[in-house]
Amino acid sequence: MTTSSRIDATLRRAVEAGDVAGVSVVVIDRDGQIISAAAGERRLGSGAAMTADTVGRIYSMTKALTAAAAMHAVERGLLDLDGPAARFHDGLADRRVLEGFDPDGVPITRPATVEVTLRHLLTHTSGHGYDIWNSDLARWFRETRTPPIGSRRLATLDTPLLFDPGTRWNYGIGLDWVGQLVEAVSGQTLGQYLAEHITGPLGMVDTAFEPTAPMVERMAGMHTRTPDGGLAPIETTTPEGAEFELGGGGLFGTMPDYGRFLRMMLGDGSLDGRRVLAADTVELMAANAMGPLRVTPLRSAAPNLSVDADLFPGEESSWGLSFQRHEQPGATGRAVGTLSWAGLANSYFWIDRASGVAGAVMSQLLPFADERARAVALEVERAVYGT
Repeated sequence: MTTSSRIDATLRRAVEAGDVAGVSVVVIDRDGQIISAAAGERRLGSGAAMTADTVGRIYSMTKALTAAAAMHAVERGLLDLDGPAARFHDGLADRRVLEGFDPDGVPITRPATVEVTLRHLLTHTSGHGYDIWNSDLARWFRETRTPPIGSRRLATLDTPLLFDPGTRWNYGIGLDWVGQLVEAVSGQTLGQYLAEHITGPLGMVDTAFEPTAPMVERMAGMHTRTPDGGLAPIETTTPEGAEFELGGGGLFGTMPDYGRFLRMMLGDGSLDGRRVLAADTVELMAANAMGPLRVTPLRSAAPNLSVDADLFPGEESSWGLSFQRHEQPGATGRAVGTLSWAGLANSYFWIDRASGVAGAVMSQLLPFADERARAVALEVERAVYGT
């Protein structure tokens, strides 16, 4: 069985078993797209087939693109990695660390002992978090009545830190702050900066914070795992009065589009003869950027959005700028130094620069880290490596 036919069979079985409603896959090497596959429906019961050009919410797969924009700004001398980020945006000045709550529920905070840097934000070592995976932060949102991150209100970014910057890894809104830094130093919106310097030069015509009319016509619906293990469509809405573009999770896109970004990373910053990032920048993004600190499992504080997530149990991982970096060979066949991450709706990608292959798998299913959806992505990887 060829790799392509094995992936096709994997996707068909997953849809027939109810593991996913629809799924789209791209696998690429340095020379170009080698596999594009899809199965199932865009929205369960709609009859509209999931196809390679189906558009979905890629959520935190946005982070890698925002990081690329920031590193492009670093190349231009607009940002730097290790100076105080408050130089570029005063919203990052005088940060405070949450230490608990008094008997009346009032948050107890103290001044942070270290200033936040761009490196901290890109590596999730800044102390910022997500209420989805931190019960203390979830309580802080409730007690202070601060709008959640999905509201896209600027007030949602003014959350306390959970620890002093540089002392731990904790997944959070750092990349949303990175987007704010890019905007502050460029005078453009994050979407405009991406279009001019990253997605535009890469030919990513179906990737945007606000989907175009043709993208909307090819949009997949969102689904949820029901208590009996089935799937059900759910509605998703875009908040009114949005004040910023979510650099940590706001993009819509297709898998072939994302494959162009992955191929640029395989190509040391260049795609089809057009350079987007310097080769040294890509090397820096792919290296361990947080020293001895290591990635830890995500513990759910919102089971409807995410179950507990340890995507590679037993495998040591650090973090690059901004990717999970695998410090030992993966069970699927990926090499040491492979970069990866995911999106909230059970979409996943990997970049194996040592082996010269990368791929991405998109479904539109909550909660995150759904065991059956995750198994589909892992089986796609195994097919690519022949394991």
